[in-house]
Amino acid sequence: MIIKKPQNIYILKLLSLFSAVRGYNVLALVVAQYLASIFVFSPTKSLRYVLLDKNLFFIVFASVCVVAAGYIINNFYDLEKDLINSPVKSKIDNFVSQKTRLNLYFLLNFIGVSLAILVSWRAALFFSIYIFWIWFYSHKLQKYPIIGWVLVTMLTIAPFFAIFIYYKNFTNIILVHAVFVFLLFLLRELVKDLEKVPGNIAQNNQTITVKYGDKVTKILASVITILTYTVISGMFGTSEIGYMKYYFIVVVFLLLFFIIYLWMSKTKKQYLLLHNLLKVIIALGVLSLVLIDKSVIIGRLL
Repeated sequence: MIIKKPQNIYILKLLSLFSAVRGYNVLALVVAQYLASIFVFSPTKSLRYVLLDKNLFFIVFASVCVVAAGYIINNFYDLEKDLINSPVKSKIDNFVSQKTRLNLYFLLNFIGVSLAILVSWRAALFFSIYIFWIWFYSHKLQKYPIIGWVLVTMLTIAPFFAIFIYYKNFTNIILVHAVFVFLLFLLRELVKDLEKVPGNIAQNNQTITVKYGDKVTKILASVITILTYTVISGMFGTSEIGYMKYYFIVVVFLLLFFIIYLWMSKTKKQYLLLHNLLKVIIALGVLSLVLIDKSVIIGRLL
């Protein structure tokens, strides 16, 4: 068989590790942190200065390591659930042994904290606390509906706070953006909950949908969507978002489709569509950071 060739085995193992650490999400995190650094946190500094900032590189690299490690430990605890909800992905992930993945988990966390120490003891403390809470969530708290839902959302966006802390930039518009992103990730977790009910039941995870039912989950998602609209309307009242306003206009219509289709949805395939829609909204939000100030784009390109 073809897979007996050593080079193909190595390729399969690399693909398995890439899948286990959600490499696409990790790469998206790197892009988001650098775009935010360039166009939001340091628009007056040269592109060369930002890209060659070794402390920023250490923070981004540390984020990559601890987030990748977080996916590994989460997969470890969700093995039974993932076999039901994502059988194909589970087979790919399991091409590398659990022992190897756990060793990689400890190695990545060690590298992440070590890099953070090179920046400051506060950065190292931040990432150490982050590592603990990812483990505690995966081990214990994900079984509790409300706490698990809010905590996993906070852990998802937490790496961005490392950038906030580094630049010490806490302007009102940035905080409003943070609330907007937080609400989108809350929505995404609710849709994932609806999508993965069979696996959660098998693992006895008392998620919001499992404990309270589909209707309550959809009502909650509707409330969060309304809150998201409120945040968007608040941002339209400021000139600080620049051409990013066109992104928010698109989001208004996409969220309208989202909430209508959510109440029509009953199958895993339909919930997966909504999940992917939220991913697209989040990804477009990251890319649209460059639209906040067109003068910054022109200056950087020229």
